[in-house]
Amino acid sequence: MSKFDKVVGYEDIKAELIRICDVVKNPEKYVRLGVRMPRGIMLWGEPGLGKSLMAQCFIEESGCKTFIIRKEKPDGEMVNAIREVFNKAKAENRAIVFLDDLDKFANEDNQHPDAEEYVAVQACIDTCKDSDVFVIATANNKYCLPNSLLRSGRFDKVIEVEYPKGDNAIKVIQHYLSQKSNLGDVDAIEIARIMTGRSCADLEMVVNEAGIYAGFDGKDKIGQQDLLRACMRMLFAGPERVAEEDDGCEKHRAVHEAGHAVVAEVQEPGSVSLVTINDYLGEHGGLTIGYSPIDSNASKERMDQVLIQKLSGKAATEVVLGIIDVGCSDDMRKAFRIIDDYIDSLCAYGFDTYVLGDASENLLAKKEQLMALEMNKYYQHTKKLLSDNRVFLDKVTDALLEKRTLTQAEIKRIRDSI
Repeated sequence: MSKFDKVVGYEDIKAELIRICDVVKNPEKYVRLGVRMPRGIMLWGEPGLGKSLMAQCFIEESGCKTFIIRKEKPDGEMVNAIREVFNKAKAENRAIVFLDDLDKFANEDNQHPDAEEYVAVQACIDTCKDSDVFVIATANNKYCLPNSLLRSGRFDKVIEVEYPKGDNAIKVIQHYLSQKSNLGDVDAIEIARIMTGRSCADLEMVVNEAGIYAGFDGKDKIGQQDLLRACMRMLFAGPERVAEEDDGCEKHRAVHEAGHAVVAEVQEPGSVSLVTINDYLGEHGGLTIGYSPIDSNASKERMDQVLIQKLSGKAATEVVLGIIDVGCSDDMRKAFRIIDDYIDSLCAYGFDTYVLGDASENLLAKKEQLMALEMNKYYQHTKKLLSDNRVFLDKVTDALLEKRTLTQAEIKRIRDSI
């Protein structure tokens, strides 16, 4: 059994780590091939993704004596501590130095990365070139570190650990669910879709929070509804409001969110993971969560889809209720940013509206006029899309008013019934 089995998912990163670890464990077979042992590896990414666990698995699998450095000493003493640890490591036949949260060694930012602590790490790695010392580091933000430290020969491999998504997210959810003794009928895939883009720590918290909901309600098992409540609690970052609101406000919210959901489903069936009109403290009520495997593939077609989706809440409110949507300001800002990118950054409508540095009033006015013209075209297209799918829109609205929250499976049932 490999020590890396403790890491759930991330098969591509584990494969890379296992390969490098084999070089550290069995240097003789690589020496015969003339291979130089890598000096170091860095795992970086947002907190809560398991970087330290991966590093610890690497250490355990290697069997090397390990020296750990963390920011546990005040400024002024940290440099001496770094040098002392590296000197101890060089005295061993084979050793690993683990720099945990390297980007916290100094209070610097991406504009001032050349702190004394980082210079000391860099110098110490260089002095280990003739020793069997391997360095592994974790960091939340590699851009706080000097480029000279991250180059080959110091950190030969710099690996970004991203948020779990797709199969990785499903495996993480299933892992945490397997640790619960009483489970009802749960759908890990559905939860993984809703929580895409969230850390492993967040996914663990969702499963635990679901158990709290189930226990408080006197249930014997954790069910899918408990998991959905926990997801929304995490997504909204605040408790659900208890006070009831008037019917007009709730209808408005349902139409707005139904607009987002219907347009997304028409564009790409199965792309909406969850839509809710529940209201939470600290947040405006209502949320539509989309999931698309093509999100990472930037294209004009994809940007058009996102733009139309941003306009769909406002458009649905106008089509169904005939009123101005007062809850669409954030959607409008995002929509106008896309149009601005089209006109300026991408020059999608020609080069005569490109703004570089200070621009004349005439150029700015021309650009603003073009932005308004294009936005109106997209908005009219969005309204027509909703009008053409009015039955779908009304059914989703009614279902939201009845159930308050709809999952992908429930939206699919509505779509298939039309």
